[in-house]
Amino acid sequence: MKALITGGAGFIGSHLADKLLSQGDEVYVIDDLSTGRLENVAHLRQNSRFHLAVESILNETVMDRLVSECDVIYHLAAAVGVELIVKSPVETIQRNILGTDVVLRLAARYLRRVLITSTSEIYGKSEAVPFREEDDRVLGPTTKGRWSYSDSKAIDEFLALAFYKEKNLQTIIVRLFNTVGPRQTGRYGMVIPRFVEQALKSQPLTVYGDGRQIRCFTYVEDVVQAIAKLMKTDAAVGEVFNIGNDQGISIEELAQKIISFTESSSVIERIPYDQAYEQGFEDMKIRVPDLGKAKQAISYRPRFQLDDILKRVIEHFRENEAV
Repeated sequence: MKALITGGAGFIGSHLADKLLSQGDEVYVIDDLSTGRLENVAHLRQNSRFHLAVESILNETVMDRLVSECDVIYHLAAAVGVELIVKSPVETIQRNILGTDVVLRLAARYLRRVLITSTSEIYGKSEAVPFREEDDRVLGPTTKGRWSYSDSKAIDEFLALAFYKEKNLQTIIVRLFNTVGPRQTGRYGMVIPRFVEQALKSQPLTVYGDGRQIRCFTYVEDVVQAIAKLMKTDAAVGEVFNIGNDQGISIEELAQKIISFTESSSVIERIPYDQAYEQGFEDMKIRVPDLGKAKQAISYRPRFQLDDILKRVIEHFRENEAV
């Protein structure tokens, strides 16, 4: 199989490239390196079945060639992280919607199956947990720019499903819940790498808001395995799937656990959302997925639980990052 991964030099994309190459696929990656890093794929550059294009997915000439040469498309390229969403809302909206439009139009031209990665942000402020794929969305007003990311990814989903229904394009949508693991950085507000780096440097762990917000964390190996399986599952076409871990923890408890695991002298410092992001910032109080649909489709069950995930991330930082 020849697979194209958009955003393939990113955190999840590079792990997906590892997975596909390990199962014998030929992998084409396109990444503009706005959030991806060459270091993430440096170990793959000598593999004759790995091909990298440093370019934007908005370059339709390059994308046309890549799509025509591949059998399937994993569309991961997107604006990522709350900090980027707040600081660069135009870039967030345009990159997500326009990029997905390019991918889907070209996939329809060459009849390529496409898997679109979406987000738990889709569910917005809903507290009707666990979130099911068919649940209603609850969002704040358009004057709160934070919700533009949720809406831009919702447009991606609507567009993918429209191409499926109207153009018979084989599309699959995956909503990811807080994926973590090696190669992820805290640069754009990702909480676990940020906390781990702060703890290893004996700096205060900066908890935004009151720390009572609940999140679930999934190891990247579980995620890429699920993505690869769904791509090969005919029954997944035209469907939306939650992929994550359904064991929640508060952000303050997470910070305490990381301090304990690193044996750090760090303390917890709470920072109001207004200072961390922008005036009037709103957050989701809780994110817990219902995984029943993915279990039925591909027998999905996360293998890694939080303690093991944290130990692996801490070990990676100690061995590979400057702390």
